[in-house]
Amino acid sequence: MPRPTTAPRWLASRRESTEAVANVYVFAHAGGSVGEYLMWADDLTDLRVRGVRLPGRSARLAEPPYHRLEPLVEDLTAQVSFTGPSVFLGHSFGALVAYETARALHRKGREGPGHLILSSCPPPHVIGTGRREAPLAGLPDDELLAAVEERWGPLSDQVHDDPRLRKLVLDPLRCDMGVLEAYEHRPGPRLPVPATLLCGTEEADRLSLDGWSDHLEHVTGRLSLPGGHFHFRADRAPLLDVVRDRARSLVTTQRTGAPT
Repeated sequence: MPRPTTAPRWLASRRESTEAVANVYVFAHAGGSVGEYLMWADDLTDLRVRGVRLPGRSARLAEPPYHRLEPLVEDLTAQVSFTGPSVFLGHSFGALVAYETARALHRKGREGPGHLILSSCPPPHVIGTGRREAPLAGLPDDELLAAVEERWGPLSDQVHDDPRLRKLVLDPLRCDMGVLEAYEHRPGPRLPVPATLLCGTEEADRLSLDGWSDHLEHVTGRLSLPGGHFHFRADRAPLLDVVRDRARSLVTTQRTGAPT
């Protein structure tokens, strides 16, 4: 097997800074591309923000998508090395991918994240034992679009009006929802990586983060940030403050050995 590298087809960045003190690897929400997350690099000037690009969308549109999480994580960890001080940040579906990627790296004895930031995602055993909501992946386009907007908020008018754009949005979304609906959690030792759990204040009553401590040895924070499921779209500053704090604390810890 070839030695893992920072494979360019898997990773994207807005800018590369030789002065960055840590890497932030971002895992996007279901159906999402990493473009909107890479803009955070403009604010996180002392960090290297890298988006994990999945096939079947954006720059990898011509590549076949994954339909199950295990082969996705296996290929990602086989082809990419996550070196240096790093934070994994995953939102919603991306939080599950980030967690399972960190888990696979640890299992293989590979270098992985020093901190996880898991946003708006229930714990794996809840996802893996049957989702409470009705399945979405098999719905016709109109019904899928309506269901997505009911759960997570409206999409742009262009998605409704432009058939080509609608397809570009719904195809990867349908695929990722299928991955979620096929996901089966495999119990194992708790991951010894410190983690911060986030959700939006408007979703806190219906999104339970309880149970993540069954999968993580160190839940170092649990925060509700202003907004809904995509709490960072109205104001990304609260989330970026968390990212900045966790990354800098990680660097300090690794340099001094002091606890965070």
